[in-house]
Amino acid sequence: MAAPSAFILLLVPVLASMAATGTASFDVRAELNHPYAGSPLSRYEMVREAASASKARRAWTAARLAKACGRGGGGTASAPDVPLAPLGRSIYTLTVGVGTPPQRHTLVHDTGSDLVWVECKLLNGAATPTDPLYDPGKSSSFAAVPCDGKLCREGEFESKNCSRNRCLYTYAYGSGRTVGELASEVFTFGVHHKVPATLNFGCGRFLKGDIFNASGFLGLSPEKLSFVTQLQIPRFSYCLSPYTDRKSGHMFFGAMADLSRYRTTGPIQTTSFLNNRIGSNIYYFLPLIGISVGAKKLSIPASSFAGTFVDSGYTTGALTAPALDALKEALADALKLPRSSSDPDYDFCFQLPRGVPMEAVPAPPLVYHFEGGAAMVLPRESYLAEPSPGEMCLVIGEDTQPVIGNFQQQNMHVLFDVQNQKFSFAPTQCDQI
Repeated sequence: MAAPSAFILLLVPVLASMAATGTASFDVRAELNHPYAGSPLSRYEMVREAASASKARRAWTAARLAKACGRGGGGTASAPDVPLAPLGRSIYTLTVGVGTPPQRHTLVHDTGSDLVWVECKLLNGAATPTDPLYDPGKSSSFAAVPCDGKLCREGEFESKNCSRNRCLYTYAYGSGRTVGELASEVFTFGVHHKVPATLNFGCGRFLKGDIFNASGFLGLSPEKLSFVTQLQIPRFSYCLSPYTDRKSGHMFFGAMADLSRYRTTGPIQTTSFLNNRIGSNIYYFLPLIGISVGAKKLSIPASSFAGTFVDSGYTTGALTAPALDALKEALADALKLPRSSSDPDYDFCFQLPRGVPMEAVPAPPLVYHFEGGAAMVLPRESYLAEPSPGEMCLVIGEDTQPVIGNFQQQNMHVLFDVQNQKFSFAPTQCDQI
């Protein structure tokens, strides 16, 4: 696989101010690497990889939610034994420096997990085609986290133990997992302008899986171990460019995360998170209350929307069975195309008219309605895809809880105001902001 061409992180810091906590604000603009920049894969192959990645993510989500609800058994959750999809090649990444002096590494951008970790020489990690192993022996700022350290004591892991006062952990992603040692290190954001941030992170290696050109994860969830929670970042936003465009997206932290500062192609809308407080929830939950196809509001029980969350690591997105069935029925009625039943990756597909590309077939917008009146209007390419020539499929799959995945977030600038517990969004041409 060719190395992505957009692995340069451009960060523009603004003057740091002092927050009430006494820590400098983290006001940064970053470039997000497209998952398929420089890849020889066709757009059909990219769409199929998205389906595989979501199947693996679904298994991991089920295990995490079972554990959160006390069904994991003994405080841990065993993930279903399914092959891990190529996560790093299906999810957007960003490039950072790790250590002093900085060692360049590319991390998966993930709002659905909290651990920040890097493939590490200390734990015999694996180098990638683009990133060498992080070597703590070459960093003057590396420090092991002791067993009585706050994040060692409070962090949620599949398992953890102590050895010579070192905090050793196992963290699961489906049947893939990272094992390592919890440590403290300086992460440097920026190329021309350096923006350092000291974080607790996992110095580890990945088991039973491949994250391709990424060499770790940047966890952005509301949990205790996440980048956002550790630095007490009040707000962040990002804008994902579409899969088929292969163009860079953007991410913003602190004061830079302000949708009104950037050109949008539609109105800015806002709803509230359902989280009780940051540091105590595994996902960013949203008050989804209804779905429309075009102007037609679907008849779906309110219970079908419980537990909706937004997740940049869940590629295709999901709905519960009642909501998905109603959506399929409405699409069949609206599109009036013959069904195709032979696709191995997607279970609800249509045959396109001979010689007509998906882009030329009229399709109504899919609208997600939130409490308070906000409505996320999704164009065809955010919920339908063409995994094979002449075939158009619904990318949204079935799960026990609805998920707004990164397919639905394409060309949508989304803002996570964690301080005020608000979620805002606006349609945007992401490569042009």
